[in-house]
Amino acid sequence: MQKLLKVGSSAPAFRLPDATGTQHSLKDYSGGWVLLYLYHKDDTPGCTKEACAIRDNFPKFTKRALTVLGVSKDSQARHAKFADKYSLPFTLLADEDLTVIKKYGAWGQKKFIGKTYDGTHRISYLIDPKGKIAKVYPKVKPALHAGEVLRDLDTLSAAGSK
Repeated sequence: MQKLLKVGSSAPAFRLPDATGTQHSLKDYSGGWVLLYLYHKDDTPGCTKEACAIRDNFPKFTKRALTVLGVSKDSQARHAKFADKYSLPFTLLADEDLTVIKKYGAWGQKKFIGKTYDGTHRISYLIDPKGKIAKVYPKVKPALHAGEVLRDLDTLSAAGSK
């Protein structure tokens, strides 16, 4: 795995297409909180569990003005199919050349059933309204991640308003 970004550092800029081909950049969301979650592959068990947990908590994210951006190396067409199949209300971005995945330290060596290979690690970043990394989630547990983000966002928002 590449080096993870540190809390307090500037979130690297990016520009990626969503399932419809619309380009999104981090600066489009400046002034608001962003959850950038990087994941392995659409429609796999863990990634589906994580996406559906975020979907199920999405009204709570919206209430807190948190934008959710999912990033994987899957194509725009695959993202469209995945989002439609599970009624995902947030944006999935296609990083087919791995630029953003690598910038955010999510690409690296993995092991599965005794095999070693390079792939995307399940890592998330909570980015504050000034574009700084507020929280790093280096080992995301798919079913619990949404609740963890909500708790952290409430804590960080409260601390920032003091």
